[in-house]
Amino acid sequence: MASSMKHELAGRLGLVYLVVIGIAVLIVVQALYVQVWKGDELRKQVQNVSRKDFTVAPIRGNIYADDGRILASSVPYYSLRFDCVAVADTLFKRKVDSLAICLSRFFGDAPASEYRQKLWKGKYGAKANRYLLINKKKISYTELMKVKKFPIFRERGTRSGLILERENVRLQPHRDLAYRTVGYLNEAEDGTFEGRVGLEGAFEKQLRGVPGRSYRQMMSGRWISVTVDEPIDGNDVVTTINVDCQDIVQGALTRQLEYYKANAGTAILMDVKTGDIKAIANVSKTATGYREVLNNAIGDAAEPGSVIKAATMVALLEDGFVLPTDTIDLGKGIYTHNGVTLRESRTPIGKVTVQSIFERSLNGITELVYEHYREQPEKFVNRLYAMGLNRKVGIDIVGEAEPYIKYPTDKSWSGTSLRWMSFGYELQVTPLQVLAFYNALANDGKKMKPRIVKEIREGSRVIERFEPEVAMNKICSKQTLAYMRQMMEGVVENGTAKNLKNAACKIAGKTGTAKVAAGKKGYKAEPKYRASFVGYFPADKPLYSCIVVVDNPSTSVGYYGNVVSGNVFREIADKVYSMASLMRHDEQEEEIDRTLPISQNGLKDDFLAIYDELGIDVTDEAGNADWVMTSRDKEGKEFELKARSVDFSVVPNVKGMGLRDALYLLENSGLKVGVSGAGTVSSQSLTPGQRVRKGSYVGIVLK
Repeated sequence: MASSMKHELAGRLGLVYLVVIGIAVLIVVQALYVQVWKGDELRKQVQNVSRKDFTVAPIRGNIYADDGRILASSVPYYSLRFDCVAVADTLFKRKVDSLAICLSRFFGDAPASEYRQKLWKGKYGAKANRYLLINKKKISYTELMKVKKFPIFRERGTRSGLILERENVRLQPHRDLAYRTVGYLNEAEDGTFEGRVGLEGAFEKQLRGVPGRSYRQMMSGRWISVTVDEPIDGNDVVTTINVDCQDIVQGALTRQLEYYKANAGTAILMDVKTGDIKAIANVSKTATGYREVLNNAIGDAAEPGSVIKAATMVALLEDGFVLPTDTIDLGKGIYTHNGVTLRESRTPIGKVTVQSIFERSLNGITELVYEHYREQPEKFVNRLYAMGLNRKVGIDIVGEAEPYIKYPTDKSWSGTSLRWMSFGYELQVTPLQVLAFYNALANDGKKMKPRIVKEIREGSRVIERFEPEVAMNKICSKQTLAYMRQMMEGVVENGTAKNLKNAACKIAGKTGTAKVAAGKKGYKAEPKYRASFVGYFPADKPLYSCIVVVDNPSTSVGYYGNVVSGNVFREIADKVYSMASLMRHDEQEEEIDRTLPISQNGLKDDFLAIYDELGIDVTDEAGNADWVMTSRDKEGKEFELKARSVDFSVVPNVKGMGLRDALYLLENSGLKVGVSGAGTVSSQSLTPGQRVRKGSYVGIVLK
């Protein structure tokens, strides 16, 4: 019996053992299944609950004007959220009313009671909110500093419950100035923003930077941000745009468009020697007024009208077919060829010189072209090609239109093409392409590639520099160039642009009034015009070239290029030339003896001490002035000290100063100074006399 009980007990233990083993095997199998087969999936599910990955956006690089002023910048803005659980109950109940009042006053969009209700619900509602959005409005860093002083929010660390979400907002401090040229950002499919047009688009790769990576880990019931890869901020782009010139150009153009009720207008200002674009304005009529919409300056290839006559005249002169003094009898000013009749605006004409044809913008120029090129039209077109009018200028902005200069072998060539092309029809060029040609005439025949970006910078370090680039060394001979300069000056002195004769400086250029075709109706529809003036100033020593184009001005007020566009050109020339004169070094500063180891400008007490030490006689005419400039008297024998006024609200002129005095003036004007070289200041990057934002960078070179 005892033996039977032992066997029965052993059997039961064996069964239990087998059951335990079976359960253990099942656990192991299940563990392996979870670990191997389902592991990745489950780990992802856990990570989604306890960890969230985020892309950390880099700070987009700034776009600067030529003097360091900001044209576009990324400014951090913040969204405010509140972790209601992180704030202790006693602190919350004691301070929530005060916090609600502060938020109501700060945002001004809801009463304090509404903010209190939102906070209370977030804290003690059915489900506590750990990510409560305080307000949809994003606030600046300065505003954030104020918010952090509010009750509860002023607590240290996580006890404040304040959660900040940073977002970089792209701003253009000068608002609409060069808006289309600077460009703007569009939202991409992944939610990021990227430049699509203008400089923002053309230099997207340099400006955008490299995104970083971070994740938010749930720790102790709270999301904690952890940065894995730091973002690399974008580089800065330094342009050739001058804010003051842009303001002048855009203002003059806009006022004229409003007066003439025109559809659109373009104006470009270019530095003759370098090809630097100092201003570019594209203004269009919209439902809300005139503003920049499309970059017509580079993207609108159209029939230019009579401004192309300069190229036609260059061809005639280069081929030796005419001289400015040659005469031709244009009779009644009515010309018929191949069944097409052209009429001058005023008839009859009679005998005129070639120069007069150009100055008066007579369509009789077609008679000259027809006479000399009708048997060899390709020779005329080849001349236009040789001037580069059939090629893009290659500006560093996306969207430049392809010029169209038809060739005799083209299917669209007809018996009238040669004549129409000679005065600006049956060909298409953009305003910038026309300006580049005229700029070459002002620049001794050297055609420059229009430059709009000078440098790419990483902080203060220049990582890429774009030097002025010559596109064509010579578009015509020196003799032809001299004739053209003479004829373009004659346009203002004796011809169609006599209204520009009394400008602040002498102007040379060409008017243009083109009739615009209306689709299939062609030129037979209600007339629309494109008024243009293009040229350079001062005529004797060209500094700037400029083109002004106005589309469809009101015919009831006027539509001719000399008045509509010419007057804009004159206003630009007057103001820019006056500004350029102020920028030049003070003409009253006389030459001094370079052998003296002293500065030309500085503090009066320093000069007196140095002269005394060197035993040099000096006449003090500075009175009580602290700052002086030194010069010889009229006979060149004795030194004189003259008072020099200093205005800390504008960029001071520090040329000729020692480093200490230059730093004192520049830094007291609120500028950040970079120094190179030794000796006295020979040049400075910001133009004296202009107003700039505090904190702008100025570089000075000492020699």
